[in-house]
Amino acid sequence: MDKMPVTAAQSMEGISNYIKNNFTTEPERIRAVFYWTTKTISYDVDNMFEVKFDEKLEDRIERAFDNRKGVCFDYASIFNELANAVGIKSYVITGYTKWNKIKVDNLSHAWNAARIDNKWCLFDPTWGSGYVLNGIFTRRLDDKNFMVDPEIMINTHMPFDYLWQFKNYPVSNQEFMEGVYEGDEQKQKFDYGKELERFERLPKLERLYDVAQRIEKGGMKNQHIAQAYVHAKTAWRNENERENGKKYSEIVNQFNRANRQLNDFINYRNKQFQPLVSDDELKRRILDARDSLVRCREHLFDFEKNISSANKMSVDNLKEAISKRLDKSEEYLQFVNAYLSKPLAARKMMFYKVVTKTK
Repeated sequence: MDKMPVTAAQSMEGISNYIKNNFTTEPERIRAVFYWTTKTISYDVDNMFEVKFDEKLEDRIERAFDNRKGVCFDYASIFNELANAVGIKSYVITGYTKWNKIKVDNLSHAWNAARIDNKWCLFDPTWGSGYVLNGIFTRRLDDKNFMVDPEIMINTHMPFDYLWQFKNYPVSNQEFMEGVYEGDEQKQKFDYGKELERFERLPKLERLYDVAQRIEKGGMKNQHIAQAYVHAKTAWRNENERENGKKYSEIVNQFNRANRQLNDFINYRNKQFQPLVSDDELKRRILDARDSLVRCREHLFDFEKNISSANKMSVDNLKEAISKRLDKSEEYLQFVNAYLSKPLAARKMMFYKVVTKTK
């Protein structure tokens, strides 16, 4: 890695390409990722307490990469992006730590999990890069934080979400903080292997929900956990709102398409069905418009089961619009049925109103 050209080090893509071209095995590649991260990124002491909730993850990674400086979440995010870019499955883990197996740190922390040769290992690129003493960061690469066995890591690093302990009998927050373990026989088994497979299959919204549930189940034993739970619930609510907004937009678009179908048919009807098409085609056109509106109504019924009160007015307005257009489609369907039931010679008269003069 020390031989990497300066030009390659100017971007995450350049670094990942260099690693892929010069290292072949997963242990070699993850070692290169860890080495570059810990050797290059410095701990940002001045901003260690700063939290930017409105900053996008990609912007934060870019800022830390350009400045070659960041806090634990930046180290973990850069490590994670590089690891995934070189073909290694990696995740960022958030949690809290303790020193000397006694003192819980006053800051939450972030580190990484990566699957190397089908085995999950843990990495802490922040602790592996050096230490802060009296407000000054000193770089000292520490390999004790490279490819750590989960059974060892749990002595100092406690994930907010116990899924990332990689244990069938997770350690509780109470046990971690007190350093007193009840023993596996006192606990219900948690098959982390199956749960990880399930986690990776789940859509983002369901993932976020499960994370919040596991954090809550682990117990609110300190402020770090309570804050993590609030953050997880907020992330789930925000994603839920985003998903609902997307679904609602899709239903609106579906309604607009169905409405255009009906309007096209009405225009065709106003032209007295000219140019002529077969009876089957004529019937299909109005049925397609009607059926599209029916599906739209069904999708809206399903959608409104989970909406908030703030969105109820918009949904009610759309529901009313769909209902009116459905009524109109049924009216034109009845006309078509009557039209098709008549002999060809009599059909044209259906476009005219018969006026009877009174004496």
